[in-house]
Amino acid sequence: MTSLAKAHQEGRLEERLTHYSKPKLLIVDELGHLPFERNAAHLFFQPVSRRYERGSLSLTSKRSVGEWGQVFSDPVVATAILDRLLHHSHVITIKRESYRLKEKRHSGLLKPTIEKD
Repeated sequence: MTSLAKAHQEGRLEERLTHYSKPKLLIVDELGHLPFERNAAHLFFQPVSRRYERGSLSLTSKRSVGEWGQVFSDPVVATAILDRLLHHSHVITIKRESYRLKEKRHSGLLKPTIEKD
């Protein structure tokens, strides 16, 4: 997002969007870890839209799809992004503790979790 925002400020947004349109697979890791500002959400929509039905996009996020309106600070943009992402997608939901936390618990650095029935 920083790269797109900088390119937009410098008048090179089209060049940067072309850059992100070229790979066969674009990977976006930890989407929504930090919320997007409204302008950033609009910028993120552009590569998603350009890649729609033209190139693969892999996203990871700890946020549910229902939270994306908050992540993108704009429910309309979130809906437009999700519409393109989910159309030909395979969604894999993992409801487990992260490997990093699991390792910490195993090594004794964190207390074990108490499982509820």
